[in-house]
Amino acid sequence: MSEKTLSLSTASGSSEPHLSRSMSSRHIQFLAIGGAIGTGLFMGSGKTISVAGPSVIFVYMIIGFMLFFVMRAMGQLLLSNLNYKSFSDFAGDLLGPWAGFFTGWTYWFCMVVTGVADVIAIAGYANELWPGIPLWIPGLATIVMLLALNLPTVKAFGETEFWFALIKIVAIVALIVVGLVMIFTGFQSNAGTASFTNLWSHGGFFPKEFMGFVAGFQIAVFAFAGMELVGAAAAETKDPQRNLPRAINAIPVRIMLFYVGALTILMAVVPWTEFKAGHSPFIAMFSLAGLGIAATVVNLVVISSAMSSANSGIYSTSRMVFGLANDGDAPKMFGKLSSRKVPQNALFLTCVLLLAGVVLLYAGKDIGAAFDMVTTVSAVCFMFVWAIIMASYLAYRKRRPGNHAASSFKMPGGIPMAWTVFAFFGFIIWTLTTQEATLTAMLATPVWFAFLGLAYAVVRKSPHHQARLAEWKALAEAEEALNQKQAASV
Repeated sequence: MSEKTLSLSTASGSSEPHLSRSMSSRHIQFLAIGGAIGTGLFMGSGKTISVAGPSVIFVYMIIGFMLFFVMRAMGQLLLSNLNYKSFSDFAGDLLGPWAGFFTGWTYWFCMVVTGVADVIAIAGYANELWPGIPLWIPGLATIVMLLALNLPTVKAFGETEFWFALIKIVAIVALIVVGLVMIFTGFQSNAGTASFTNLWSHGGFFPKEFMGFVAGFQIAVFAFAGMELVGAAAAETKDPQRNLPRAINAIPVRIMLFYVGALTILMAVVPWTEFKAGHSPFIAMFSLAGLGIAATVVNLVVISSAMSSANSGIYSTSRMVFGLANDGDAPKMFGKLSSRKVPQNALFLTCVLLLAGVVLLYAGKDIGAAFDMVTTVSAVCFMFVWAIIMASYLAYRKRRPGNHAASSFKMPGGIPMAWTVFAFFGFIIWTLTTQEATLTAMLATPVWFAFLGLAYAVVRKSPHHQARLAEWKALAEAEEALNQKQAASV
């Protein structure tokens, strides 16, 4: 018996309805780009710069560096067994059915909550473009449009996300090009002369010292939520052995260009002291360049960015619930596919819940505070998902050393790097305790996990789940026996 035969996923996956592998290399590449360029870059970078100063450049570099290893670990695990539909599948296979349940539902919760925030943001920015428009109209129109785009085929989703990502890329590249022209021509404004010296001539790279640097992490980490979206699309990717590694390996280049590059240019043209929370630095720079329609253009870009995020959320949550239903962790009705291989019942569930965003538009006036709360809760939950990915990697290394040795797409750094990433997550959790607003939101997050624990206590009593648990234990024991036998023979 070989290691490759020992897999809960392969044992149970043959009777499930199958998603269609319809997303091409172009779709998966831009899906990865769209996930790497979060709405937070356009909406939250002004606040990040104002609290951390130029050190924010290092904040994004460090977060991007650490999360690259999470994505590499995810890629290695997904490619180790092409029956895995997403990271919740390998979590359930390697750590136990509880991990698949907690990971799948937590990721679903993260993306639904983020989607609600996106609907609120879209309505708010639409109101700036068309003053006086009832907020429920753009909110409801967004949900209906994205549902219509996701229902036909997965290829339609991939095509939509391709164009949304392209808009974000064009906006950032335009900012970098315009900014470089302003810097090399010595552009003058009320804020001073555009020059790279602005990066260190206003208090140095760390003007707010160490705690200012720390504050940048608690805001910036949310901008990276969605990087793992490539993993949620694994079951619908053409030629995953080729396309997943290409998309994951390009992440460092994207981080350097889209985050570090854009923020460096912004703070070189305009000193960091001029940026304020709630104001888009993109609008400020284009306005300085004399582009009168900057506010309108950037508002449209932000709307498309938020729609891209909501679109990805609708897609990923529907696939996650589909997988949970087939594992017996969600109602069976959500495990059915349409004639076009789309989990339409799961899609309807997410869209109904997104309507909460329309309701919240009229629940209070302090949308900024609500957005901060949502981003903190989401950041903590996303870190839980990323931590589960790394824990699954450690379990994989222990239980299937032969598969690891044969892998052509190994995570660099191996086990020591996995523990380094865990230490970094501990640091991020600590940063969230340093500010009252983020501490309050973080302390509220365990309510979700308590609710999940109660739900799992009920679900695990079902005969189906008991059978899965017994199968998992048998496979784990067989793998342990095989490893001991191979070690003894050596």
